[in-house]
Amino acid sequence: MYILMLDRNGEVARPRSEDKRNAILAAATRVIAAEGLGARTASIAKQAGVASGTLFTYFTTKSELLNELYLELKTEMAAGALAGLSPGADARAQMAHLWSRWLTWGVEAPEKRRALAQLVVSEEITEASRRKGHEIMASMARIMDRSRESGPMKEAPLDLVVAMMSAMAETAIDYVLQNPGRAEESRQHAFDALWRMVG
Repeated sequence: MYILMLDRNGEVARPRSEDKRNAILAAATRVIAAEGLGARTASIAKQAGVASGTLFTYFTTKSELLNELYLELKTEMAAGALAGLSPGADARAQMAHLWSRWLTWGVEAPEKRRALAQLVVSEEITEASRRKGHEIMASMARIMDRSRESGPMKEAPLDLVVAMMSAMAETAIDYVLQNPGRAEESRQHAFDALWRMVG
């Protein structure tokens, strides 16, 4: 049995392609990183190599596109940070792994990092998307929570600890991007400072 889907004009919609959807999200990342959240959907469609109408076949509104991109980037960042994590490692080793992978993602994907930073503070991101974002980041948050169990910030609210760690990571990423010749040394210095703060 075939199910016909109609577009916004009541006409039979073309089947959706995962490749086109991904191309639109990738283009949105590039355009938002360069132009900000005010970027026009026409610019995103052009970057993706699709017609403007095609973009709205995949995302019915710009707000829907921004919310999908927010969750996509959160998922990618979390997956990158957690890849290869040893579940049996102690708190410091897990935090060091998370830190290294987190910084690697930020350094290697600067457009994604810039786009995500803008989406995080956007009023277009719904409460439902923010809740999903927190769920996506839950494993990272648990490692951060575990890292401060015996440290000076053990009584601090977890969201404050996460915010401080995020600010330190952003600073470290910026420094590494500006001083690539000192990348490894800088990552280690930043982690040592982080661990003194929480561990």
